[in-house]
Amino acid sequence: MIEVKNVTKSFDDKTILHDISATFVAGKTNLIIGQSGSGKTVLLKSIVGLIKPEQGQILFDGRDIMRMETDEVKELRKEIGMLFQGSALFDSETVLGNVMFPLTMFTTMSAGEIRDRAQFCLERVNLKGAGDKYPSEISGGMQKRVAIARAIALNPKYLFCDEPNSGLDPRTSIVIDELLHDITREYNITTVINTHDMNSVLGIGENIIFINKGHREWVGDMNQIYTSNNKALEEFVFANDLFRKVRSYVLSTQP
Repeated sequence: MIEVKNVTKSFDDKTILHDISATFVAGKTNLIIGQSGSGKTVLLKSIVGLIKPEQGQILFDGRDIMRMETDEVKELRKEIGMLFQGSALFDSETVLGNVMFPLTMFTTMSAGEIRDRAQFCLERVNLKGAGDKYPSEISGGMQKRVAIARAIALNPKYLFCDEPNSGLDPRTSIVIDELLHDITREYNITTVINTHDMNSVLGIGENIIFINKGHREWVGDMNQIYTSNNKALEEFVFANDLFRKVRSYVLSTQP
């Protein structure tokens, strides 16, 4: 579990995060949503320690990253998996080599153990037999799955995903969503996803934090979002005509 308590962050005298508090639960897909410029990316970077807020607490199972020494932060990061927006694979490495990379860097496992673990992770994301290919030889969706395999290679307690469906078609996006959801539950990971994808919000949003103009505006799940009376949330989530129709249908079927 990750707890964010009363976090405030400013840049050049402009406050980006205003006294934000939120809880991200283990074993659930926790989503941060909001308009561009709302502060959600700053919040995500603050949680992983890339940005240091002026005040507040960010607790990883009770451990406050904002008050850790450098060595302590390095140790904590061994428990963190990252899925970047553009996958960030090494073009010169094979698929297997990309997944092996963090194991080589951060463990004392033997070469055979590293290879076995990397193969296992590739099989878990349904990429058995793709290890010898290079990133340029596989699709964007497959690249994203390689990135997920690499992110879980160290068996992280915490997984952070920045726009995991960026650049993917709707069908592939659903595959990625379901994979992240299944892995989160299977390994009881605290997964935090920063997303604009409303299909993700309404499909796997088990714990949703809506950030609006730097404030935590709303917290709920994918079912509660349909009945929310928050105007800003409604305008953001149901801006698309199709999603408005879905919402109308859901509300019409409720007793």
